[in-house]
Amino acid sequence: MVQDIVIESDAEDVWDAVRDVGAVHRRLVPGYVLDVRMEGDTRYLTVPPGDAVVRELIVSVDDGLRRLAYSAVEGFRIPLTHHHASFQVFPEEPGRCRLVWTTDVLPHEMVEQVRPRVVRGAEVMKETLERRTG
Repeated sequence: MVQDIVIESDAEDVWDAVRDVGAVHRRLVPGYVLDVRMEGDTRYLTVPPGDAVVRELIVSVDDGLRRLAYSAVEGFRIPLTHHHASFQVFPEEPGRCRLVWTTDVLPHEMVEQVRPRVVRGAEVMKETLERRTG
């Protein structure tokens, strides 16, 4: 599934927030993620209500492409056997960019349970990034 988000902010500023993998709870989705702990390329996200921890592997942070890839590997609240996602930031014009969030999950039938989480996460990111710009 692909979530395409137009953000009223410069691509460089949005990419700076996306690539800051240890600060997603402050810079991208405050309240949606409560805390982050990093151990090398492994990110642990504490999510509401505060008793669940999702373990993710940071697969790639590519400054040239403005692309971050990661895989959630543990802590799912729904029965997933595989998760991989990426963010890529594309400049559109001064003060505006596009953030494309691509998410793949298995089993395929879980997409409809994952989709509302991605849609809400995208809304929170847009609000947070635009608030910091404005």
